[in-house]
Amino acid sequence: MSSTSWQAFTVETDQHVAEVTLTGPGKGNAMGPDFWRELPEIFGSLDADPEVRAVVLAGTGRNFSYGLDLPAMSPLFGPLLAERALVAPRTDFLNEIRRMQAAITSVAECRKPVVAAVQGWCIGGGLDLISAVDIRYASADATFSLREAKLAIVADMGSLHRLPPIIGDGRLRELAFTGKDIDAARAEKIGLVNEVFPDAAATLAAARGTAAEIAALPPLTVHGVKDVLGRERAGVVADGLRYVAAWNAAFLPSEDITEAITATFEKRPPEFKGR
Repeated sequence: MSSTSWQAFTVETDQHVAEVTLTGPGKGNAMGPDFWRELPEIFGSLDADPEVRAVVLAGTGRNFSYGLDLPAMSPLFGPLLAERALVAPRTDFLNEIRRMQAAITSVAECRKPVVAAVQGWCIGGGLDLISAVDIRYASADATFSLREAKLAIVADMGSLHRLPPIIGDGRLRELAFTGKDIDAARAEKIGLVNEVFPDAAATLAAARGTAAEIAALPPLTVHGVKDVLGRERAGVVADGLRYVAAWNAAFLPSEDITEAITATFEKRPPEFKGR
């Protein structure tokens, strides 16, 4: 077995299966600068490694991921939210969105099938991440939320584009418009997860088992299956990501997003005014 440690992940490989585990350093495996920098490096390396034939994606602790680490990533929003932000901060923000989108896309484009094991909270960016994998398992305590609308943000990391063929357009709209939480049973019913298991240990064991089944098959054939399955949606997703990145660079600055971020830090309900 080989093992490599990162700042926001651990990566271990055994019997042709790589296990990528979110470790933080933010609370609840929140996604800060280390996450966005390391994720494409890890999946690019796994994609190129002939010894890896399948990947398990998991999170440490009680939760898979709280999503974007707002305190750690707040410098990203500061220049954009300044009064009358001009073209330079908007261009910088656009480039940063595209860089973060590419990190999630590295998971989707990895030729090795990726199986996610989700426990506890899977919020916002966490849902973006698992929408890019091939197979999703969840523990009975898992809770999912496409939370961005509650922060006055149009989700821009891929959920809006990757989830329609997974859960259907109407169900996606319900989650995206309301930002509501859904439990594991509901997630299984709408097809967001393939199967629900009693606890985190059983979920991870199932993910490892499926990854081992995949790893036992002819690897180039598996690559071909994933390539064929992804052909139609790849163009749609890429076009959608470009559009939402430009949309947010143009329209994300608002009094409402400032209020949402302030209310989050002050732990109070926000008061949105549509300005």
